[in-house]
Amino acid sequence: MSLKQDLDHHQQQHSDHSSDHFPPTAGSPWLRAPPPPPAAMHHHGVEGEKGEGEGEGAQPRLRERHRASDHQPDGSPASDSTEIRPSPHMPFKATLDSQASLLRIEESLSPASLDSVVVVERDFKGEKYASASPIDSPDCVEADQMMQGAIECDGNFGGTPYVPIYVMLPTGIINNYCQLVDPEALRQELRNLKVLHVDGVAVNCWWGIVEGWSPQKYQWSGYRDMFNVIREFHLKLQVVLAFHEHGGNGSGDMPISLPKWVLEIGKDNQDIFFTDREGRRNTECLSWGIDKERVLKGRTGIEVYFDFMRSFRMEFSDLFEEGLISAVEIGLGASGELKYPSFPERLGWRYPGVGEFQCYDRYLQQNLRRAAKLRGHAFWARGPDNAGYYNSRPRETGFFCDRGDYDSYYGRFFLRWYSQTLIDHANQVLSLANLAFEGTQLVVKIPSVYWWYKTCSHAAELTAGFHNPTNQDGYSLVFDMLKKHSVTIKYVFSGPQASSLENDDALADQEGLTWQVLNSAWDRGLNVAGQSVLHCHDREACIKVLETAKPRNDPDHHHLTFFAYQPPSLVSVQGDTFLPELDNFIRCMHGENSDYIEA
Repeated sequence: MSLKQDLDHHQQQHSDHSSDHFPPTAGSPWLRAPPPPPAAMHHHGVEGEKGEGEGEGAQPRLRERHRASDHQPDGSPASDSTEIRPSPHMPFKATLDSQASLLRIEESLSPASLDSVVVVERDFKGEKYASASPIDSPDCVEADQMMQGAIECDGNFGGTPYVPIYVMLPTGIINNYCQLVDPEALRQELRNLKVLHVDGVAVNCWWGIVEGWSPQKYQWSGYRDMFNVIREFHLKLQVVLAFHEHGGNGSGDMPISLPKWVLEIGKDNQDIFFTDREGRRNTECLSWGIDKERVLKGRTGIEVYFDFMRSFRMEFSDLFEEGLISAVEIGLGASGELKYPSFPERLGWRYPGVGEFQCYDRYLQQNLRRAAKLRGHAFWARGPDNAGYYNSRPRETGFFCDRGDYDSYYGRFFLRWYSQTLIDHANQVLSLANLAFEGTQLVVKIPSVYWWYKTCSHAAELTAGFHNPTNQDGYSLVFDMLKKHSVTIKYVFSGPQASSLENDDALADQEGLTWQVLNSAWDRGLNVAGQSVLHCHDREACIKVLETAKPRNDPDHHHLTFFAYQPPSLVSVQGDTFLPELDNFIRCMHGENSDYIEA
């Protein structure tokens, strides 16, 4: 039987199972970093090799994938099967063969799908999403080279697009009894910010404070006092509705827990919290498994979030009508970001561990069993048993290593279910947020999980809920859903603090992930904002943020909608040298002539 006949026969035999396939990966390239000026080329990191054709009739060369840290102990070259993603901010060319040899049809194909065939095809199509080590080509250059070249070509940011600046106010301004702690200190802080010509401030409204003591008993008095002070200075206001806990990890910040009445429920029913494979509970936020379960004093998780949002909208209707509140950010997960709490420091995680899947509470396990049954494989109703622990490296696990189980039939099923649960949670909450805040700009925070980005599996992203391995764009389905709700995504530029050596060991690529996320969102017409904790004396970091906020030579003239700056402490207590540095940074963001680069 010919290959085509065999495929047709197999497809006809199992067509009944096609309906439960996930949508195919979007195919629009997000590779759009600004072109570099002519410069001497240099390469660093793990170098790739080019496969040469043999003989006169050799087929066109395929760009071989490159391996990361999973080298053999003796330092010998990797086998052809070991993969690493090339950097997404680097242009490259790949010649693709459509020969039948690329589609390996084995007798061991899953009886439920032809996923193996689809994935092999998608693996080559996914080269446009590939990211890893530099390719030895004169057309390839690292993102930091492109940025540096652009900086050298232009000494300042005069005439660049205006990017509004919002400064995030510290958490301790409001205490756990929802009281404004020091109004005069707040006024002094706002005076300094006004002198710096910031556009506005961002404030966290904590669920654990406002509804802290009794269900549906909302205490907004401290926030009312704060907003009245902000109104005196004619600054715009962005509000962050924070449905997670804060502090308590030795950070020195005031600890803010989930509401006390929720924690009381959790004593009797610990399955309302995310749970790892060992059964350890994470109280940072509620499990998405209870979004539709009436376990919170007769309300579902979604109803609790909606009631809180509706109470805020009614309490501050006058500020919405005045236009003082310009945007509302909806907290959707750990740290207020759209992610699972997969790398909690309180449970022992340390950078650059892969983290752990957080799907072992009773409710998410029930959801997984339903999905496996619908898929036709009830025995898939389990989490991976070889995914390691919080501080494992990908090569140490059977699931995340090269050619690991993450890309098996079961692995693809589990990871799609895991990421779809994240998408479904965000979709449900944002649907109700649009009802509560009709006409107000909604913001969703996207995390920067950049360690192990240069490996095939992208293990840290997988445990956080983003199915972004080397052969597909794991952010496309998320952004398609966010586009439906017309939200602005706020990308967090900062991540765990690590040295360059630690990042090299972790095969990290923060800039590569940044360009993937930004361009994937811009390709879908989404507004993109940024957030970072910056020390303004670190000029190199500030310049990189500026170059990312408004990339030069972008033919589509993309730039951030706004930038949220999170100072390490109150601006008014950081000394005389800090304010001029921050002023220069703000001027550059505003597109004014500034001597920031030459200072």
